[in-house]
Amino acid sequence: MRERSVSTALTINNVLPTKLDPSSLRYESNMRALADLVAQIRNEEEKIREGGGSKAIESQHAKKRLTARERINLLADPGSFFELGLYAAYNMYEEWGGAPAAGVVTGLARIHSRLVMLIVNDATVKAGAFFPMTAKKVIRAQNIALENRIPTIYLVDSAGVFLPLQEDVFPKILGKTQESSWVT
Repeated sequence: MRERSVSTALTINNVLPTKLDPSSLRYESNMRALADLVAQIRNEEEKIREGGGSKAIESQHAKKRLTARERINLLADPGSFFELGLYAAYNMYEEWGGAPAAGVVTGLARIHSRLVMLIVNDATVKAGAFFPMTAKKVIRAQNIALENRIPTIYLVDSAGVFLPLQEDVFPKILGKTQESSWVT
């Protein structure tokens, strides 16, 4: 294969001109505002990644169980996990205590260098129970894996369907309604 020449260095001919003044008050103000927004998003993500919270994590550890994210960290090649759908069910189900990340961690990872889709129930969120958005998130991860011929690994620790919302969990899969003949 032919190697690229070193002539790709920046020259005066290939640099776009700018009117941006990094020393202006407006620039500094905008940068501070952007940094605050990024910090806010990172804090929200950290809170979502806590799942059911510190008490639920302690409860899992007291039962000699690992959390979903701890299992992923042990299974996946270091630094290879790319989470999908972190904000699924964000600010939903508040009347039931919420369902951070829809109660399931999904994402792409490498295991012994092989790309896989991971679908891992988070038992810190209502004992890993399925909410309507949990089912949608799992189906979306499965479809991504199928469409891209990626093997899927499920790490299941689930209480089953969240009973107060059970009728909403699988009503419209494959374009069918709950009254369809495939549901008995």
